[in-house]
Amino acid sequence: MDPYLEGHLWPDVHHDLASAIRALIAPQIAPKYVARVETYTVEDTNPGSEVGITYPDVAVLQQQEMHEPAVAYGETAVATEPTLELPTRVTVRIPVVQIRDVQKNRLITAIEILSPVNKRSPGWQPYHEKRNDLHHSGVHLLELDLLRRGQRHVPDLGLPEHHYLFSLWRAGTQKMSVWTNTVQQPLPVLPVPLVSPDPDALLPLRQALDMIYERGLYHLSIDYKKPPPPPEFSEEDRAWMGKFAEAVIG
Repeated sequence: MDPYLEGHLWPDVHHDLASAIRALIAPQIAPKYVARVETYTVEDTNPGSEVGITYPDVAVLQQQEMHEPAVAYGETAVATEPTLELPTRVTVRIPVVQIRDVQKNRLITAIEILSPVNKRSPGWQPYHEKRNDLHHSGVHLLELDLLRRGQRHVPDLGLPEHHYLFSLWRAGTQKMSVWTNTVQQPLPVLPVPLVSPDPDALLPLRQALDMIYERGLYHLSIDYKKPPPPPEFSEEDRAWMGKFAEAVIG
């Protein structure tokens, strides 16, 4: 995973990744199943926490110093420019890959790519309830958490140190399979369950990200000489990424 994709590029990464996942899975599951990209909307009532990271279109006005404007005798005072302008509400469109059977159009598997709004208040609780509803409805849930910031939806019960986390909650079971990943590790190939006895499809996550990186020309929008988006990495990880950045910059 390229952590620079977690920043202002994330909305584009998020939507294109869903399309890439569909493209990789669809040939494996046809003709009995189809993969579709659906979107749902979430009202983000705390978008200020993502300014400069995920919401690049927010107007930000910063001043180096605050001065009272000098007003000569007889002139009209002018209001001081604000230091920062923040939105109070943003509508976020979140894509999800749905696998449905062709015969009845029944939802079999949902592949959720987590958004920042899913991982912090007030959006954390509604999404947590949604994933429980999917499971109770007999739907497999494959969850991809490619964002280091925010609160996980998988309890940390002795998990190894990680930056990224992937989970699979199979329908009809009370067990969840979890894969952890650090920035230095290759991304996993994940199973995508269907209806038994049909075998799982396979999602090569690294291939999906390579596809969107190439067609999105993301290297043109990333300055690898600067630190990646927060949270901050360890010294060891920063040293490793420095070598990676040198290879990319050439």
